[in-house]
Amino acid sequence: MCGIVGFVATKKTDLETICNEMVGTLHHRGPDYSSVWLDQEYGIALGHSRLSILDISEAGHQPMMSKCGRYVITFNGEIYNHIQLRKDLARAGVSALWKGHSDTETLLAAIALWGIKKAIQNSVGMFALALWDLKDKTLTLARDRMGEKPVYYGWQGDTFLFGSELKALKVHPEFQNTINRESICLLLRHNAISSPYSIYQGIHKLPPGSILTLNHGSKEVGVESYWGMKGVVETALSNPFKGTDGQALSELESILSNSISDQMTSDVPLGAFLSGGIDSSTIVALMQSQSVNRIKTFTIGFNEKGYDEARHAKDVARHLGTEHTELYVTSSQAMDVIPRLPAMFDEPFADSSQIPTYLVSKLAKQRVDVSLSGDGGDELFGGYNRHVWVKSIWSKTRHMPMFSRRLVYYAITSLSPTVWNKFFQMCSVVFPSRYRVSQPGDKMHKLANVITAETPAAMYRNLVSHWHSPDSIVLRSQEPDTQLSDLSTLPNLFDVEQRMMFLDTVTYLSDDILTKVDRAAMSVSLETRVPMLDHRVVEFAWRLPLNMKIRNGQGKWILRQLLYKHVPKELVERPKMGFGVPIDSWLRGPLRDWAENLLEPCRLRQEGFFNAEAVRIKWDEHIAGKRDWQHHLWDVLMFQAWLEKNK
Repeated sequence: MCGIVGFVATKKTDLETICNEMVGTLHHRGPDYSSVWLDQEYGIALGHSRLSILDISEAGHQPMMSKCGRYVITFNGEIYNHIQLRKDLARAGVSALWKGHSDTETLLAAIALWGIKKAIQNSVGMFALALWDLKDKTLTLARDRMGEKPVYYGWQGDTFLFGSELKALKVHPEFQNTINRESICLLLRHNAISSPYSIYQGIHKLPPGSILTLNHGSKEVGVESYWGMKGVVETALSNPFKGTDGQALSELESILSNSISDQMTSDVPLGAFLSGGIDSSTIVALMQSQSVNRIKTFTIGFNEKGYDEARHAKDVARHLGTEHTELYVTSSQAMDVIPRLPAMFDEPFADSSQIPTYLVSKLAKQRVDVSLSGDGGDELFGGYNRHVWVKSIWSKTRHMPMFSRRLVYYAITSLSPTVWNKFFQMCSVVFPSRYRVSQPGDKMHKLANVITAETPAAMYRNLVSHWHSPDSIVLRSQEPDTQLSDLSTLPNLFDVEQRMMFLDTVTYLSDDILTKVDRAAMSVSLETRVPMLDHRVVEFAWRLPLNMKIRNGQGKWILRQLLYKHVPKELVERPKMGFGVPIDSWLRGPLRDWAENLLEPCRLRQEGFFNAEAVRIKWDEHIAGKRDWQHHLWDVLMFQAWLEKNK
């Protein structure tokens, strides 16, 4: 894994010095080697910071020029099928004398033969890249299908900037540093800033599955999709899987095993994150089944009840025979991460699982340079509670008068989540195991927030929103449209569960989960890989009928059947926990003074971004234990901490 940077300058400037400064900000993404390539005549600068994974020799250094001399590339990511691509190139008549065995060299040869769009479509992998065509004087940026690797871009004055992280763009003299208030609205609703927006005006995230083209001498940027989830879903609906459960299970195992085999290719030590849940346990089980050596697995644990999965991971690791490393983290150690978050994420990012994600990445980096994860299973196979509950709740409430629903809302929210947790704990002995959930008080308050919705789509939007009217909290702002608000972008899906899974994939997965994993892991120079997001797995998953994903009130049915072939059911079946930390109690305890300083009303009024009175109401209710506003407050606090760091 690496960091890429660059710019197109329309004015005479010191390209080399500036580009080297930009590259220097990404040393954590690529500590092994860095370099720049310049075209002084056309004002082009490309930079690269390398973490050596495949071909750790000098033959893999970048920026890299194609053998034909037409293209120069700076590339971040992995092309997992690059050996097969070399065979395909040979059959097409390419008689390359390869300098090494890096996937970057393979990709360059493919681009020279097929052009960039076809080369990328023939590639299986995760990546962000910049390519300069010396013949046509064209700059091309591209991003992988699912959005595993990041790339920011935009015009700042007369300079076009791009890079893996915002910190690289910010050191350029032309960077204007103007905060986009609309993006703060998105942060408050979704705890992350949705693509294609960033926290800065004029700077954008390239959407997943997209290619950007900029011709020299023009300021017009063209962005086209070479692969998209809407097309995947529409193709799947026209060609659904019609086999039996057993046939579906066999094909899923084959496709996912092949993805894992490809992603286990590495010239450096490799392992996997293991939480003991369905997704990560499935990945590790299939890894271990293909390896003669014990797979290195990693997990962290917390002593706080309701937040510790380490003991479950340990049981799974023992059964599979992995070489397991666990670390129990104190609240103090976890909170020590918080001051690092603004620099780690570059823009405000408020998914509090960023903290344990960083800690498990730091733990893994002590022994490996690459770690596989189980992300993507929930989105593809119906694994979130909302995928099961929304339809059920809607069927029970749709005919209730609105005043009755509001009475239920007030009845639920009159008790704090803590009180609900105690109530459910007392009643747990009479509940069937499938109805037991972690943090039931939070779930009850989520139920209250959706019960007054007038459509299933509104229920879903309420469930995935923190602040429901963020432009009333962010001063002088208007919340922009996203894929969650503009439902015209959806494919024609009949089932509400499928609509939720689609939206989770194109929003929450790429904007939140993959952002979190990339920044946290790369901050310690650890490459992460996500086998379930191989586009062949994604395309097959969408061909499966819904009842192979959600069955008998439980999600991820087919994934569970695959896991049960390797791990006893009793080791992995338990309430879905998530990967969080107790922010709610921390804000009332050890983080109270820190938060109080950032949320002080006079400070908020002086800075001029938030409605100080509205924020203060949430803070006072949370401190008093009347309501649990941890997510709303964490959104604001992460912006405030970022603003303090970036003044």
